Amino acid sequence: MARRNLRFYGDPVLRQKAPPVSQPGDEQLRQLVADMFETCEAEEGAGLAAPQIGVSQRVFVIDCAEDPDDPQSPVQRFAAVNPEIIAAEGEIPSEEGCLSIPGLRDTIMRRARVTLAAFDIDGKPFQIEARGLVARAIQHEVDHLEGILFIDRLSSLKRQLLKRQLDEIAEQAAS
Repeated sequence: MARRNLRFYGDPVLRQKAPPVSQPGDEQLRQLVADMFETCEAEEGAGLAAPQIGVSQRVFVIDCAEDPDDPQSPVQRFAAVNPEIIAAEGEIPSEEGCLSIPGLRDTIMRRARVTLAAFDIDGKPFQIEARGLVARAIQHEVDHLEGILFIDRLSSLKRQLLKRQLDEIAEQAAS
């Protein structure tokens, strides 16, 4: 396992729609997922999508040790290959941030419950029904695979107010 460098706001890979993984189960995918877990843990994130480390593939990891909104929630630590949200219900506001946009947090609306269909790293299909932090993390990471950042879900006025901070992050990423 190796920690990988994060990509930050302004990096074009974060705006690209990631193509599907063609061969789940190969050693390259296993190494990518191991590195993603290592990076996610080192950065203290709840999840990480492959584009956030510069790999344009439809893969993300979730590593949610505890949901502050639901203390009874089980630990969720899994990798999702070629994930798709197949059902969603309700809406709930939640504060969100992103490892690729350091220092910014804001409240956005997310679906309260989601059902995710995906493949594991061996190519076996699975489904997860999630709520709370895990549901928010899944939606956030699926957005990354579509080239969508959480700030895109803010009002245009709010994005305009954050423009200077976003420009500074993009400048630092470019240097």
